[in-house]
Amino acid sequence: MKKAKLMLSAASVTVFLFAAIFIISSANAQPPRPEHGFQPKAKFEVNRTLQDNLLKHTGKEVVVHLNSGKTLQGNVEAVGTHLLHLEKLAGGRDYYDALIRIQDISAIEARARGDR
Repeated sequence: MKKAKLMLSAASVTVFLFAAIFIISSANAQPPRPEHGFQPKAKFEVNRTLQDNLLKHTGKEVVVHLNSGKTLQGNVEAVGTHLLHLEKLAGGRDYYDALIRIQDISAIEARARGDR
């Protein structure tokens, strides 16, 4: 009888500890973070200007295609009336920024899905 009570007490303590660990780990769990700058869906509005579409991507990474054929990839820092400020340019140029005339942009790309 004494052995049964001891085993029951040990089982109760074990269950309590596992429940406590589960509750603590669930409380500290963070929601999954998007990887690689994933955004749920590109928010392009075809009835708006290129400037308006760039404004919606402020703080996000985009690829800008210029009329000259050159492309630049970086984070949209600011969008003005005539100029776009890209920061952290891709291609080993993390410490470079670019100031681009909006009228020189022929297209923009933005990541829409997490697939790679």
